[in-house]
Amino acid sequence: MKKPPDSLFQKGNTFGRGRPQGSRNKATIAMQEILDGHGESITKKCALLALQGDSTALRLCMERLIPPRKEHPVKLKLARVTTAAETSEAVSDVLQAVVEGQLLPSEGEVLTSILEGKRQAIQTHEYDKRIDVIESRRGDRGQEDDVIYRPPKAA
Repeated sequence: MKKPPDSLFQKGNTFGRGRPQGSRNKATIAMQEILDGHGESITKKCALLALQGDSTALRLCMERLIPPRKEHPVKLKLARVTTAAETSEAVSDVLQAVVEGQLLPSEGEVLTSILEGKRQAIQTHEYDKRIDVIESRRGDRGQEDDVIYRPPKAA
């Protein structure tokens, strides 16, 4: 059985690279050229149909005037989180807000993951402080054979 070549094209062949980034289909370009001269009249007709009660035209106009928002700001009062234990309380507050309907479950999930990241950062900082204390005590006694694991610093 013959082994297939590593590359389908010979080195230096510029034809196998595909369409350049940002280039458009010829049909799309042609349609845009046709619509360029009539854009204003088409927009007016769509608005007129919307005013006459055409639901599709109304939806098109509304989507252009006020595009659907993918996310919105979440308004939830949480206590200041400075310790790992306080993150647990904050997560409980988020859960309660989801249960009461103040937050969507997806919003609660995002807030919970943010709080988890905060907890990990706090915990890493606390571990670093503990290790520094241990190392400063060890330095006085001269015990260098023990290996201490030091977790990477949080960014």
